[in-house]
Amino acid sequence: MNTKSFVSKLKTLKETENVKDLVSLTHYLFPGTHCPLMGAALAVRGIKDALIMLIGTEECAYYTKTLAMSKEFGGIKGRCVSVILDNHDVTFGSVDKTEMAFEELIDEYNPSCVFLVTTCVIEIIGDDMDSLADKLTKQYSIPVLAVHTEHFKCQDHIPGVERTITACIDIMKEQSKDGSVNVLGQRLGNFSTTELCSILKNSSIEVGLMLPSGCTVNEIEVAPKAALNIVVNHTALPLAKEMKKRFDIPYIAFTRMAEPNRIMNAYTVIFNTLNKEMPEILYQKYESAKEKVDNEIDKLKDIGYIYGNTPFDTFELNAFMTDIGMKPLLIQFSRLSEEDNLYKNIILEKNNPYVTKTANIAPLQHVYDELKPLLYLGHEYPDRLRKKGMAIVRTDRANSMLGFETTEFFIEQLLISIKEALDYRNEIEIGV
Repeated sequence: MNTKSFVSKLKTLKETENVKDLVSLTHYLFPGTHCPLMGAALAVRGIKDALIMLIGTEECAYYTKTLAMSKEFGGIKGRCVSVILDNHDVTFGSVDKTEMAFEELIDEYNPSCVFLVTTCVIEIIGDDMDSLADKLTKQYSIPVLAVHTEHFKCQDHIPGVERTITACIDIMKEQSKDGSVNVLGQRLGNFSTTELCSILKNSSIEVGLMLPSGCTVNEIEVAPKAALNIVVNHTALPLAKEMKKRFDIPYIAFTRMAEPNRIMNAYTVIFNTLNKEMPEILYQKYESAKEKVDNEIDKLKDIGYIYGNTPFDTFELNAFMTDIGMKPLLIQFSRLSEEDNLYKNIILEKNNPYVTKTANIAPLQHVYDELKPLLYLGHEYPDRLRKKGMAIVRTDRANSMLGFETTEFFIEQLLISIKEALDYRNEIEIGV
């Protein structure tokens, strides 16, 4: 295909109001989307004494059980079980079979909490798993939570994570406030190694619930004792908003940002909300991060890039890169929230990049040839990029970072990748 006509299929950011406006470059996504079942399983995995009961076909059961056969889930006999439906269940309903299976589950596992996870077939035939979850909760005196993971209504596994986290609101009970904070949404990486964790610890601020990165059902139950919810990933925003309504707990979005002023503002909200004085070290880290950007900004100016998938907040990061003079040529994403519009407008003040759906790297070869970026942020095949004079910006280590450390790390990775890409282009020019 002619590369110009291929690129002409794409819309620009200015033309995009919501995800439905995005144009996919092919009829499939490479390497393929993950089902929301995966998201639900990943979220439940972090709740140490909870169990997931999947209700669906043999294929769904196999997929989820294979995913769950990790030591965190307990292996083949671990905390993931299935109710496999047959033609009779699809025709006449699965509620009776699920109730019988649940009785066996209680006898064998004695769980503290069970997540009833539906699949596409359950959603299509219309079995009322919410009512069944309520009935089983009363019957067995443990939290039983329905999580809907129909794939035909969403594009990836993220809704499964979000809905599982949000369902935990029904485990929680009113508590007296103790000045602690909850960390909501940490899925990848180790929060204990982050700058944010260190700042909280050194300021004598107790971290209570860490959902879904490692907690118990009891810790979820007493989570309303916190004075503040710190949301480190957008999947936890619905839960934080619900906790604000139900328990009057304020929340702050402290996602993986790169711009120093935004990071400082987030820290300020935390300490103001908790009526604590900002530690002097934060001002030092703030100045250090700004100095890092200022010292290297000339090396970053006018560098063209394609954005794929990173641990960072997509639109915040691209707004930051635009602010320092870099050139987004194409941005891949799968969601565009109201909160993102502020960053979107910052990008559009200087650039109007093409946009497309995330996880679409196979057809991007045509885009590379036309746009000729120097950098690719996300996951791609390094050798393939090298042949086109491009380099990957490796950011996965940022999964265990939050705070000003992300700024300095990100700038360093940009500089490393720029040097690599320029070396590759030199090799191409001299025919190495």
